[in-house]
Amino acid sequence: MADVLRYAAFTTDPAGGNPAGVVLDATGLDAPAMQALAAEVGYSETAFVTEAAEGSYDVRYFAPTSEVPFCGHATIATAVALADRGSADHLLFHTQAGDIAVTTSIVDGHSTATLTSVTPYVELVEDETVEVVLAALGWSLSDLDDALPPLTAFAGARHLVLAVSTRERLADLHYDFDGLLAVMTSHRWTTVQLVWREDETTHHVRDPFPVGGVVEDPATGAAAAAYGAYLRSLGVLHLPATLTLHQGDDLGRPSVLLVDVPAGDGGISVTGAAVAMA
Repeated sequence: MADVLRYAAFTTDPAGGNPAGVVLDATGLDAPAMQALAAEVGYSETAFVTEAAEGSYDVRYFAPTSEVPFCGHATIATAVALADRGSADHLLFHTQAGDIAVTTSIVDGHSTATLTSVTPYVELVEDETVEVVLAALGWSLSDLDDALPPLTAFAGARHLVLAVSTRERLADLHYDFDGLLAVMTSHRWTTVQLVWREDETTHHVRDPFPVGGVVEDPATGAAAAAYGAYLRSLGVLHLPATLTLHQGDDLGRPSVLLVDVPAGDGGISVTGAAVAMA
């Protein structure tokens, strides 16, 4: 049995953030073995790492029911786990989505990592598809924020972004798991990024993740990067901008994700702390 470390990402409290499994030496594990181990761990993702060269690693990410091309919170957890064991503070992760540059540091006494996404993009989504998603969520068009239209955003994985007009609407989430799973699978979305904008740079987010066999993610770094690209594409930020995303509060696992959005069309950086769990 491979040694599985357990870290909570985007928090300094082991009871907060999003738990991730981390296997720092996945040598000899094939995909079925990784999938079985991820299902046994039961977290939204487990990262499997094989060192390719000094400071360079091959990383694969498995949810309980499927492999995903990129996972932000497991990347943060893995980088901090490596830093805790004396790795260099500049790392390169080779993932199925592309190469991800990661840096680690100590901030206020806590181990912290920053990932920079692959080049992101944003796509239109058909009105009929939005209606199917809203029906699965039990929401209506009147719940949405007209200033932030539904779009699909990618920064290593694909996410539908839906913005609502009130914090109360975001908090009231009881969705049709199978219905949402079906539409997400057909459009190759990893999560649905549900958001409420408190002000220009402070946002509250939630991420249903039925395609991974998980009802909801408490912190989603890949979706955070995609969301930064989404906001940049709409021209609603004064660039460069740093966003503070609050996630997991409605699940009792509060998480804070810092998202740096540069001008231009380059990658989006996401920063968070991570801490080992008992």
